[in-house]
Amino acid sequence: MKNELGLECRQLSKSYQQGPITTQVLSNLDLSVEAGELVAIVGSSGCGKSTFLHLAGALDTPSAGEVFIKGVDIHQLSEKQRAKFRNQHIGFIYQFHHLMMEFTAEENVAMPLLIRGDKPKSAMVEAKAMLEKVGLAHRSHHRPSELSGGERQRVAIARALVTKPSLILADEPTGNLDFDTAEQIYQLLRELNRTVNTSFVIVTHDLVLAAKMDRQLRLSQGRLKPLQTSVDHDMKNHEDA
Repeated sequence: MKNELGLECRQLSKSYQQGPITTQVLSNLDLSVEAGELVAIVGSSGCGKSTFLHLAGALDTPSAGEVFIKGVDIHQLSEKQRAKFRNQHIGFIYQFHHLMMEFTAEENVAMPLLIRGDKPKSAMVEAKAMLEKVGLAHRSHHRPSELSGGERQRVAIARALVTKPSLILADEPTGNLDFDTAEQIYQLLRELNRTVNTSFVIVTHDLVLAAKMDRQLRLSQGRLKPLQTSVDHDMKNHEDA
C-alpha cells in the first residue's frame, strides 16, 4: 500500500558510470516515513546522503527503484510534471540557505508561491504569515545581507514551508550554526512539524540534532539501518578524528 502522506522508497538504487568503472552509491534502499514523522539520516562523508535526498526530492533519477510521495511515483512523471510536483508537495532546506540576495525576506519566501502562479498580493500575505510563524515578521523587508545566519536559515525554512508541502528534505540545516542557534532552529522545526503535520527527512552530521528526531537511521553501504547508541559513539569518534 502506498504511503500517501509521507515518503516511501522501494528498492532505490543509484550508480554512476565513468568509463569502465561503476560506482554503486545506493543499493536496494527501502524507507517509509509516516505523515508528520521526523527522521534523521546520518552517515560518513561520501556515503550517499545527498544522492538520496536528490532522488527523494525528484532532483535526480534513480538507476532502479521507486519513490512515492502522496501516492505518486515521482520518477514516472515527466520533467515538467516533476517540477510542478516538487513545487506543490516538497520543500528543501539546505546547509547554505540559498536565498536570493537582491530580494527581501518576504519576497524570498513568496517565490515558490509566485512560481506556482499565485497572485503577487496573496503570495505576499502568505509569505508574511509564514515569516511571523518563524519569528521574523519584523524583518520581512530586510534583505539577506541585513540578517544574521540564524535569521537567514529561518527565512529558508519559511520558504520551504510556505506551500504547506507534504515533505521537507533538509540537508545539514544546522551545519553552519552555533549551538544556541541550532537549538532554536530545531525547536522551530519541531513546532512547525506539529502545526503543519509535514514529514521531515533530515540529513545531518549533528548527532545531537539527530537524537531529537522521532527516528534515527544510518546510511551505510548504500542502505539504511537503525542507528544504535554504539554506532553513535563510533561515528562521532570517526568524524572528530
